[in-house]
Amino acid sequence: MHVVRPAAAHDAAEIARLLTTLGHPTSAVDVAARWGAWSAVGDSALVAEAPNGSLAGLVTLHRMLVLHRPRPVGRITALVVDPSVRGQGIGRALVEAAEAALRAAGCGLLEITSHVRLVEAHAFYERLGYQRTSVRLAKVLVSER
Repeated sequence: MHVVRPAAAHDAAEIARLLTTLGHPTSAVDVAARWGAWSAVGDSALVAEAPNGSLAGLVTLHRMLVLHRPRPVGRITALVVDPSVRGQGIGRALVEAAEAALRAAGCGLLEITSHVRLVEAHAFYERLGYQRTSVRLAKVLVSER
């Protein structure tokens, strides 16, 4: 049984492992260094903790105020489940917990950011009731390397 709980700074090593699995190579040092500023602006994360203390999954959340909507918009910016435990309902549990947290934070809409290459993830979100409603375009302004 996996327990969904708020992520904490002490989860940095496991969060880095999961983000790297998702295709965002990072280290525990990097996660720890960004944690304070990231969480200070109201961003948060939920994790699915396995009985042995390792993390089986992660969802990161962002809440933003926009002028064109009457309520804040929530966004899932990353969702990853460890490949060894996929298909056990962990992703669904994390999305449901994210929806509840963002609803409680006053959000009227939840958006999901997902890379175009993650076709299986898109199908997963659609099974959960999400619809393709827009196109997201990106441009690198400053190299991350």
